[in-house]
Amino acid sequence: MTELSDRTAELVSAHEQERPARELGGPLRLGVWVLGGLLSAYSLVVVFRPVEAIEHRMTFLAVALPLVFLCYRSGLSAPLRRLLRRPEATRPEAHRPEPGPAQEGARRAEWPSVADWLLAAASLAVLLYPLLDIDAFRERGSGAALTDLDVAAGVALTALLLEAVRRTVGWSFAVICVAFLVYTAYGSYLPIDWSIGHPGFDLSQIVSQLYTGTEGFFGVPMQVAASYIILFAVYGAVLEYSGASKFFIDLSFAAFRRSRAAPGRTVTTAGFLLGTVSGSGVATTVSLGSVAWPVLRQAGYPKEPAAGILAAGGIGAILSPPTLGAAAFIIAEYLGVSYLQVLLYATIPTLLYYLGVFLAIEIDSRRFGTQPVRVDAPGAGRLLLRFGYHFSSLILIVVLMALDRSAFQSVVIATAVAFLMSFLDPAHRMGPRRVGRALARGTLEVLPVTAVCAAAGIIVGAITLTGLGQKLADIIVDIGAGSLILTTVMAAIAVLLLGLAVPVTASFIIAAVIIGPALFDLGVTRPEAYMFVFYYAVLSEVSPPTALSAVAAAAITGGNTYRTMMMTWRYTLPAFLVPFAFVLTPNGQALLGQGPFGTVLLMTAVSAVAVAALALATGGPAGRPVRLLAAVAAVLLLFLEPVPIVAGLAVLAVAGAVHLVVGRRSLRRRRRDPA
Repeated sequence: MTELSDRTAELVSAHEQERPARELGGPLRLGVWVLGGLLSAYSLVVVFRPVEAIEHRMTFLAVALPLVFLCYRSGLSAPLRRLLRRPEATRPEAHRPEPGPAQEGARRAEWPSVADWLLAAASLAVLLYPLLDIDAFRERGSGAALTDLDVAAGVALTALLLEAVRRTVGWSFAVICVAFLVYTAYGSYLPIDWSIGHPGFDLSQIVSQLYTGTEGFFGVPMQVAASYIILFAVYGAVLEYSGASKFFIDLSFAAFRRSRAAPGRTVTTAGFLLGTVSGSGVATTVSLGSVAWPVLRQAGYPKEPAAGILAAGGIGAILSPPTLGAAAFIIAEYLGVSYLQVLLYATIPTLLYYLGVFLAIEIDSRRFGTQPVRVDAPGAGRLLLRFGYHFSSLILIVVLMALDRSAFQSVVIATAVAFLMSFLDPAHRMGPRRVGRALARGTLEVLPVTAVCAAAGIIVGAITLTGLGQKLADIIVDIGAGSLILTTVMAAIAVLLLGLAVPVTASFIIAAVIIGPALFDLGVTRPEAYMFVFYYAVLSEVSPPTALSAVAAAAITGGNTYRTMMMTWRYTLPAFLVPFAFVLTPNGQALLGQGPFGTVLLMTAVSAVAVAALALATGGPAGRPVRLLAAVAAVLLLFLEPVPIVAGLAVLAVAGAVHLVVGRRSLRRRRRDPA
């Protein structure tokens, strides 16, 4: 894949939830990359030489959190930033020596302020402090006999994490965390008849919950960041440096050459493949758009539909195996199942998602009169013969997990294979410099997620300590009047609204501990509930009014942002409706690959027909009555029960008959009156 242009990098900066780090330079840049590389290397080694859980998570955070303060801007006002910045970084441009090629990157360098260095040092201190005698520290925490120094360190770490998430993902998530802290400390002052009140907890109890065990800062979300996410980030970096990204895009453009729908299908397929490397919906959209928009424009796509295809392709990448978004790793931990099992849960919904996108693209190619585009690229067969080895590591991950290897070991082995395979391409051989960059990039890419996962421990710890999760679940069930349909609709809206303010990982964690129990109480199984929440957390990136992936795509094509959001929503509609199917109906578990094979096959086929009906309803060439009938048929079919299925097929048949009759009348009219 070609390197991102300056314009593309600006788009990532403007629209990615996880904000880009400042541009470091000189020895500091080298030092940060060395620390990042060492942390990635440590994470790889721990897979085969395990360390006690809380010790590993503390050690990981002790390196990652200081790096956040060094790498991410404070967001202070410009005058105050200039006051705190090192003098050489603020010299007027006219007084700086003219940079040579080697100094070009240093010209834009941003040095951390004195405050940044102090925050980094404080982070290191409060995380190394418990590690000096971890056993004694745990004993004091379990016995609620914390010293004043323990409490002070815990309060300091809480403040540091709030500042870290403010820098990396914005104010919204930090404010939510503060609200949970305030509730934990002062919930006893709520009116006595309020069901969410609690007896109250003092500062020592709160710090003990958050700081000394595995139900706060160092809980499941932090475990996921320090194991799954960092390992897959390193794997993605190795894939990119070994040339896999370029191969995936070239292969996609070579695979679809002939038909008018080929450009749209090419972009969608490239998004799916590129997402295995990127792991971010917005980043995939932007990276793909820099290459694909000229092709879509040449094919004849208007700006908004082209942007919709880019956004749908980007978001599909983190809904799809073999490397789902970060929240999928948390699902595996919450359910106590292998990551391979989560991949199986996602397989059929992924097939339905891409079926819907491809059908919508086929319809639009006829509506817009698009044309095939000749792309100067080798043939697909030739590419596969020469570079098909890039698929080997992806396949190996799934094979190893199927052979009962842990996800950790599987991805490390796959990373090693991708590294070895790079030597088959002289242009992308992974020498020491590339290896170092890949390791460092793995760490630097997960810094925002690490900050979010650690700070999410505030929410999880507060909910566990106060029992708020079950109380809110009871309230949601009461508001829904015990109706599963109404409760599920409310849950979907709540997750989408939450996703407008916080990143996917954070919104999933919050929704899983609050909305999950409400669905459990109404008989929804844990896999169904968590996968439902996962899909809606991801879909917040294409949901108005923010729709970050759509906004980024519109910025690339120059299209209208609102119309782009609507087009993206249309392309991704199956992903919004299919999750309801596996929550609201007993046969819905078949869409997660659960149940007898015959049932799974039948329900998948019915759902595919429903997705086709949705494509017809939202953009087909038929008239409004036919599209309305198709929409009704799709909803009936997605109930996945015998009577609604038969009714849905009957309505769809009526829609087809009406379309034929109307089409024939229109044809006869045109023959009688050619003008």
